[in-house]
Formats: sequence, C-alpha cells, structure tokens
Amino acid sequence: MQIAIFTLFPEFFATPLQSSILQRAQESGVVSYQIIDIRAFSLSKHKVTDDRPFGGGPGMVLMIEPIDRALAAWRESLPAGATTRVVVTSAKGRAFTQQVATEYTAVDALAIICGHYEGIDERVINHLADEEVRIGDFVLTGGEPAALVMADAVTRLLPGVLGNEASNKDESHTEPGVMGYPQYTRPAEYKGWKVPEVLLGGNHAEIEAWRAAQKRLSHE
Repeated sequence: MQIAIFTLFPEFFATPLQSSILQRAQESGVVSYQIIDIRAFSLSKHKVTDDRPFGGGPGMVLMIEPIDRALAAWRESLPAGATTRVVVTSAKGRAFTQQVATEYTAVDALAIICGHYEGIDERVINHLADEEVRIGDFVLTGGEPAALVMADAVTRLLPGVLGNEASNKDESHTEPGVMGYPQYTRPAEYKGWKVPEVLLGGNHAEIEAWRAAQKRLSHE
C-alpha cells in the first residue's frame, strides 16, 4: 500500500515515519510513504500556495491549483488500475475511527491532503477529494498531526506489519465503542499491587471470560 501525504511542511514527517513500526513496515515493503510538497506545484515565482478568501474574512485559504497539480502528478505515478482514496484533514469532516482506518486498508493508495490556515478552497473537497476527515472535536494549527495519526492507524492494520496477526484482535475500538481489556505483566506483585489471580491460574476459559467481562463501552 502507498500512503501519500500532501503538505506545506514535509519536514514534519521526517522523524516519525522513520521510527519504530512505521519504519519496519516500510523496510518490509508492506507500505510506502510519499511526502509531497504542495509548494513544488505552485506556478508562481515565489511558490505561493495560499490567498485571501473571497468575501473577506481573517486568514488565508489554500489555493486549488497547486493541490490539483500535485494530485494529478501523484495519480500519474501510480500503477494502472490502482484503487485510490483522497481525503482532506478538516475539523468539519467525518470522525476518523478504527472502522474508517480499516476501510482505508482496502485501497492501493491513500492520499491525505493536510489542511492549513483558514482551510482549503472548497472546490478541492467538492471535485478532487473523496471526503473530509477529522481526528477529534478540536482544531489544530495544521493537518500534519492528523495525517500522521491516520497513517499510523492504517499502517498497523496492514497484514504483516505487527508480526503477530492476533495483535489486532480484541483491541480497543475493534468493535465500535468497545474498549479493550486490561493488560498485566511481571512482576505479579509490585508495591502491594497484585495482578488479578485469574490471569495467573492458567485456565484459558476463565481468562477469556474475565477479559470479555472487563471490556467496556467508551461512553460508560
């Protein structure tokens, strides 16, 4: 799978994508990350990518032309027949959930356009992207942190990334709204704080029953 991130600040992704599981996923060939600098596709002398909003108002808005040109170049680089999904990070988009992350693993190439300033020309959303997505009910200075969160959540769901396919089973949010069960490891007692006895007895049926009972709904 390819995950392409369109951004004004490509340096933001230099370290996170070269660390831990994300780095190993790339090295194994399961996923490739492409960081695309939107400024490189501006036709202006000074590589301008934003302008004042029509109708007035504070701040600046990302222009459609550099984004359109960047997306076109990206699409041309993909293998023939590759399936794609193009999303825009936006505080007014649909909520990004574990189920949405799972949806995204079904495509060959995922494009994430990082919003910035006061937003993106709405024509990008209406004509070039498939949807807007938010990672929470708050506003960020830019879409780069959201894009990184989405890339991480999608990558770890790809077959072979975690090594043990059972690692994704029974995680929080695997079922909508359901949280995972508590985990413990050695020592069995620390400062008087003990691991539940059921986990130490070796009875797998009892352990599974305990874990099922420990799951809880996120709204509780």
